[in-house]
Amino acid sequence: MIRYLPLLFLFFPVISWAEPGIPAFTVETDAAGNQDYTLTLQILLLMTGLTLLPAALIATTSFMRIVIVLALLRQALGTMQTPSNQVLIGLALFLTLFIMAPVFDKIYDTAVSPYLDEQIQFKEAVEIGSKPMHEFMLQQTREDDLGMFAEMADVTLTDPQSVPFKVLIPAFMTSELKTAFQIGFMLFIPFLIIDLVVSSLLMSMGMMMLSPMIISLPFKLMLFVLIDGWALVVGTLANSFVVPGGI
Repeated sequence: MIRYLPLLFLFFPVISWAEPGIPAFTVETDAAGNQDYTLTLQILLLMTGLTLLPAALIATTSFMRIVIVLALLRQALGTMQTPSNQVLIGLALFLTLFIMAPVFDKIYDTAVSPYLDEQIQFKEAVEIGSKPMHEFMLQQTREDDLGMFAEMADVTLTDPQSVPFKVLIPAFMTSELKTAFQIGFMLFIPFLIIDLVVSSLLMSMGMMMLSPMIISLPFKLMLFVLIDGWALVVGTLANSFVVPGGI
């Protein structure tokens, strides 16, 4: 994971356009011997860029689809806050790193590593490094979503490589939301059937004061465990992405 840290700068190319060699802060001494410390614009841009990192993670990777499906699965099971939000986000984060590993490796090998070796300039590294991410996002995005945002932005799309990020990113996020809810719908069906059966049995026995959720929850958990549900859900999520180079 440490080797991927330089990839953060590819999300925020404005940081790289600062003049190289500018110190982090400058010290000015007046006639009385007092010293003033001044933070450079480069560091301010860096700190601003780091605050946007979570948004970039959500908007350009597989994280959104995974965390939405896991949240819908928890709701379908009816387990309230179990697993907790921290567990779901942690699982989604590391599953995202697993799925995106081929893309990150390609960015590192073709852009970050040559830049660190001073073989290419940063602007060229950003252009090269953005291509694998562009390809990944484009393969997950529906054509109708691309067409809708391209029409709103008044952009003419001639070929896949010509899709600008200002059109691709919102189209990608919209497509991910659609896919996540489709998967969530399929997850809800078997648990909904269990709830309906239990509710019908309780009403036929006249036990209308007893909550069907209390009775159906153990059966839903048993079904989920017997079919090895976590492995099925995680495996399905990983295989639902088209990743250049394979996972």
